Amino acid sequence: AFAGRVVANRPASAAPDPFEGKVLVMHVRGCQAPEQELRVPFHVGQDRSRTWVLTRIGDRLRLKHDHRHADGSPDAVTLYGGDTREAGTALRQEFPVDAGSVAMFERAGLAGSVRNVWAMEVEPGRRFLYELARPDGRLFQVEFDLARPVDAPPPWGADMPATEKGA
Repeated sequence: AFAGRVVANRPASAAPDPFEGKVLVMHVRGCQAPEQELRVPFHVGQDRSRTWVLTRIGDRLRLKHDHRHADGSPDAVTLYGGDTREAGTALRQEFPVDAGSVAMFERAGLAGSVRNVWAMEVEPGRRFLYELARPDGRLFQVEFDLARPVDAPPPWGADMPATEKGA
């Protein structure tokens, strides 16, 4: 697991920023067959709802965002993302939004997301960057320090008293 920080978040929004002041941690796991799929939970403070799922599809890569509620049930907007269209580089891959995600965003009233392009950059042993960009100038980036591993946060629900878990 690795700690991160927001390095770009523009334009500024009038809405509360869900990342501001939160501890950000990505936890690389699901590596039994890393040449096929990686699952990377992205923790935002106590919010453990996000997991990036990277899958090899032929000579391309697919990125999906798996969003779950604390009880494990899927969010209404989940498993969105896209496939690389080009080979990319060993350091950077870009994932333009796919048609299924566009349809999901439109159904959910998220018109601003229909032109999303996500990217991931890796400088082995140094840094990992997650990026969301849009043609309208929206840019969100979180950079993680790969030189300093941190303890992985517990899974959602593991740090709650038994009475809150329904036991």
